[in-house]
Parts: sequence; C-alpha cells; structure tokens
Amino acid sequence: MKLVRYRYGKDQPRYGWIYEGKVGPLEGDPFGEYRRLEADIPLSDVQLLAPVEPGKIICVGRNYIEHAKEHSAPVPEWPMLFMKPQSSVIGLNDTIILPPQSKQVEHEVELVAVIGKSGRWIQPDEVFSHIFGYTIGNDVTARDLQNIDGQWTRSKGFDTFCPLGPWIETELDPSDVLLSCRVNGELRQMTSTREMVFTVQQLVAFTSTIMTLNPGDVIFTGTPAGVGVLNAGDVVECTGEGIGTLSNRVAH
Repeated sequence: MKLVRYRYGKDQPRYGWIYEGKVGPLEGDPFGEYRRLEADIPLSDVQLLAPVEPGKIICVGRNYIEHAKEHSAPVPEWPMLFMKPQSSVIGLNDTIILPPQSKQVEHEVELVAVIGKSGRWIQPDEVFSHIFGYTIGNDVTARDLQNIDGQWTRSKGFDTFCPLGPWIETELDPSDVLLSCRVNGELRQMTSTREMVFTVQQLVAFTSTIMTLNPGDVIFTGTPAGVGVLNAGDVVECTGEGIGTLSNRVAH
C-alpha cells in the first residue's frame, strides 16, 4: 500500500492511500487501527505533503563505503548517528531554500525507514515488525559548514533541509533498492542499498539501544557516493526503486 498525507482543496491535511491513480482517505490512526475509504479523488487533484510528521528524525552518516571515500573519511565501526529537527521537513514539490550562511549546499538521496510500532532494545529478528514502511529522503547538507563545525547540527538542520516523500510504501524489501538522484535531469547518484555498511535491521536495532523508537519516527539510512552542489533554480529528483520520486526545486 502507498500511504500519503495530502490536502484536498481547502480541507485539513489527512492521511490517505493510493489505488489506480486515485486517493482515498484513511479513517483512524495509520499507525494503529484504521480503515480505507473509497479511493475516488484523482491524484492530480490533491497536494501531496510530507508523508509523515516525524517525532524524531534520526540519520546515519557514512553508511556507504564509496561515500566515505569521497570525503576521505573512515568507514565507522558502528552506525554514526545524528538528528535533524522537525522544522526541516518539507514534502514533494516544496522548495529547498539555500541559506545565506552557506556557499556549498549538497543533495543526499536516502532510503528512509518509517517506524510503525514503539520499541526499545529491538532484536534484529524483530525489526521488521516495528517498521511501517519506507519513503525517500534528501538529507540536504551545507557541506562547508559541516567541515567547519566538525559536528553536524547546523549543516543538516536548516529549514527545508529534510525533504520526504512522495509517500510511504508499506510493501518493500529494503535489502536491494536502487537509489538515484538527478539534478536538472543529470544523474548524480545511483547505488543499491545492498551496498550499505549497516543494514536496515542493524540500524533500527542499534538505534533502539539508545532511544525508544515511536510510531512516525524516521531513520535515514545513509547516502551513496556522488553527492553534489545544489544551486538556485535547480530541480533535484531523488528516486527509490519500488517507491517513487521525490522532486524539489531549489531557491535562495
């Protein structure tokens, strides 16, 4: 099932599902008990929003060997975690705003796991029962500030630096998903998640040894090599095989 958050006309945002190019509302809690109502609104008639309002946005650094190499950085011995603020979240077709503090803002396409059931100290063989589904994220990064600061809160935390979308796919095997990123149609990144240093199971299990994971939390699983600069006027498209494409424009 493809689960969305959407706005139809002047209605309040709500969760829904997609069937044969049409959207139907969900009645109830998408992370609990719900029922699907008839899908009768053309997808083109709704505004798709970020598919989840995450409580926590947990990210993983250097989870692809080639990405670590392109920054002359060592591959970590255990998952390198950092976080983004909720205020950085935007959705499909929203605009990434380049902050005046940075001269080198870059794209990072990532597979994102969406937590569906609370847990702490989750065992690897129990991980998938805690995952609701998967979406695509762009871990937008002010690379120059990241290099200056030595820690990543400022470089990763600007408003609009966490595009998510276009929806959550609840039926996906995350072990071999082809990720790609294009800027103005030019291919910049393309790698399978099978190249990840730490698997989705390992990342969720490890993170849950540190903090309780709650429904709606998201885990960015790392970006492959090929990150590059974004400029005002660019269109960046992040695609996950079996999920869809997250497209955003870039502006000052």
